[in-house]
Amino acid sequence: MLSLAEDYLSERRALGFDLRIAGDQIIAFAGFVDERGHNGPLTNEIVLNWVQGEAKRGSPMSWARRLDVLRPFARSLARLDPATEFPQTAIFGRSHRRLAPHIYSEQETCDLLAAAWRLAPQGGLRPATYATIFGLIAATGLRLSEALHLHCGDLDFDQGVLTVRNTKFRKSRHVPLHATVMAALQRYLAVRTRHGAPTADSPLFLSPAGSFIPKRTIHRVFRKLLTDLGWTARGGHSEVRIHDLRHTFICRRVQLWHEHGADVDNAMAALSTYVGHAKISDTYWYLTGVPDLMAVAGKRFELFAARVGGDHHA
Repeated sequence: MLSLAEDYLSERRALGFDLRIAGDQIIAFAGFVDERGHNGPLTNEIVLNWVQGEAKRGSPMSWARRLDVLRPFARSLARLDPATEFPQTAIFGRSHRRLAPHIYSEQETCDLLAAAWRLAPQGGLRPATYATIFGLIAATGLRLSEALHLHCGDLDFDQGVLTVRNTKFRKSRHVPLHATVMAALQRYLAVRTRHGAPTADSPLFLSPAGSFIPKRTIHRVFRKLLTDLGWTARGGHSEVRIHDLRHTFICRRVQLWHEHGADVDNAMAALSTYVGHAKISDTYWYLTGVPDLMAVAGKRFELFAARVGGDHHA
């Protein structure tokens, strides 16, 4: 099974699919099957043993997601052996559902950055790095992975533009930055330069080892900051997340457009490009009905309804 999994992943990656996380899970499943001494075609029993028995979280949604990961691999096995079995129905329910994110208040964003600046050593690279990363995500809606993989050469101070390369959908985009964001990045670079001369290819956000910062490291620091701040998550997730800054950016941007009377439908297309979405529906998915947004949207609708009603009676 391991050999079949490796062949499958090689073929898919040759076609341009990344499959980093899914690939690890498929390899883990194949190893599980081989360790159990399973012979012959794939069976529902061996699949469910791995899906439920080896899952870190014992929840139906977690099991359903693991089935989703294996399903394309099982289809390829079925082409080789028609006797291949695989659960065909959503026996554990839906594998994905939208949990309401935590939408940061303006004060919470300020408190997070202030807490990052208090990290040790005071005045060193570490607090400047984390405060700037969180601030950049809050101000632009970047994905965490995009921020962590930035190079110094991706910043164009003359044009006020950040280039985000090889994103989630293997595309690159230019992200115009507000003057205050550019100023914050310049201040960060002044600190960063003391720890190594920046070159076009060097990491913008530098780890103590002089390389890119691993995701697990920034998540660990973020959890420490949350503990210090004592926040309780609002929404469907058990904890406040870094990714919630991206949700917040999109919600606040739409709220400002409503307040300023912008054509929100047209503006959403620009926002979708700005945040690197392949479809505008992906951007709408990020919207959350927080009270501030609903209030301003409701007020605009009342004005629209009054105008349409007046025209009708005239």
